[in-house]
Amino acid sequence: MAEQESGYSAGSLLLTFFLGGLVGAGIALLVAPKTGQETRKMIKDFAGDAREKAESYIEQVKGKAESLVEKGKGFIEKEKSVISSAIEAGKEAYEKEKQKA
Repeated sequence: MAEQESGYSAGSLLLTFFLGGLVGAGIALLVAPKTGQETRKMIKDFAGDAREKAESYIEQVKGKAESLVEKGKGFIEKEKSVISSAIEAGKEAYEKEKQKA
């Protein structure tokens, strides 16, 4: 319910949290008392880890989106058949009434 009131989805909040963590960790690396070579190696390792996590998150989002698309297609097909049936029933009823008159 809080999600609906704030207007933010869980995905956008998770992404915001993730990006905030990246920025905080980057700042921590830059102000840590290390040599330049050590800092560069830490940044490189951290960037690799962040990339892997981002790719994993993207794959999860893709999977959820594909699932939702498939559900939507199924729903549309179901509703199409219901509407088609209603139209056919209406046509038949119209023809019956037309023949009575």
